[in-house]
Amino acid sequence: MAKKNRKKQKDENLPEGMSRRQAKIAARQAERAALEKESRPFAGLACEAELVALQEFVPSATAKLPVKGAERDVYLGTVLPGAGAALVRDEEYGGEALVGLQVQKRSHNPGRDLAYALNWAITAEPGETIESTVADGNQPELQSLIDSSTTLTIDVHDDFSWWTPDNAPVAPEVQQAVQRANDSIAFTRRVTADVPGSAWWTNPGGGKAYLRWIRVDEDENALLAALARVAARGDLHLGENTKFAGVFRTHGLVVPVFDLHDTDKPSDAYDEELVRVNDALSAEITNDVQLTADERKQLQNIKSRQVTIR
Repeated sequence: MAKKNRKKQKDENLPEGMSRRQAKIAARQAERAALEKESRPFAGLACEAELVALQEFVPSATAKLPVKGAERDVYLGTVLPGAGAALVRDEEYGGEALVGLQVQKRSHNPGRDLAYALNWAITAEPGETIESTVADGNQPELQSLIDSSTTLTIDVHDDFSWWTPDNAPVAPEVQQAVQRANDSIAFTRRVTADVPGSAWWTNPGGGKAYLRWIRVDEDENALLAALARVAARGDLHLGENTKFAGVFRTHGLVVPVFDLHDTDKPSDAYDEELVRVNDALSAEITNDVQLTADERKQLQNIKSRQVTIR
């Protein structure tokens, strides 16, 4: 009799209209869907390139993010103390939420992870924190929390003093953590040239700076072919003492990288050359003529040296 009762109880917990077998199949399908990797996790958002930059390339920056349903201010941060996922400050220190993009505990679906953290930030109590953004399958779609037309005004910082609110007492261990983070930061600036995507100049020290250019508007293969054509002409550079280093592939996007050997030049010194390279690439994106032997060689060279971040 007890076994029958347990069976009846299990049946009562089944989704309406489903047999136990159907419920098991549905559960397995949900698990597989949660494990599927998003090819472009931030696709469809006007701030896609900026989200990728903040998550992968920029050491210290914040940006206010309008979140649907949030009655408090929500800010994105590159990394939070301890590489945590999110926190809500006490009301006496503003009560805003900070959501980190460079986190210690994450899944391979950063779009869903961000949605999880943003959804948490809507209802969390002041003073609460979470360490992990790993999506559990119950979070809403990211596009339901962020309007597709949203753009970000990014504040780049040269240290991590923004970790602690103004006039708040700071524990010694927190001061030490901020100092350690400050000691490892790479000087970074956004490139303001009128080019598509999001370009970032970084000088980590060591005699060479870098320019990373996140592009979102082209098919990956078309962009790689265009890079090869421009490289074959000897035009894929940003002027004297620079060279094309290769590409990163991340979040379904191609990120051309340039080595800059003159570290005394400021980030805006490359604006004109970046526009020139962009014009050259734009002219080649729709070129469907077969690559020449030299262009094929350049393409193979680019592909062989590309680095996939995730």
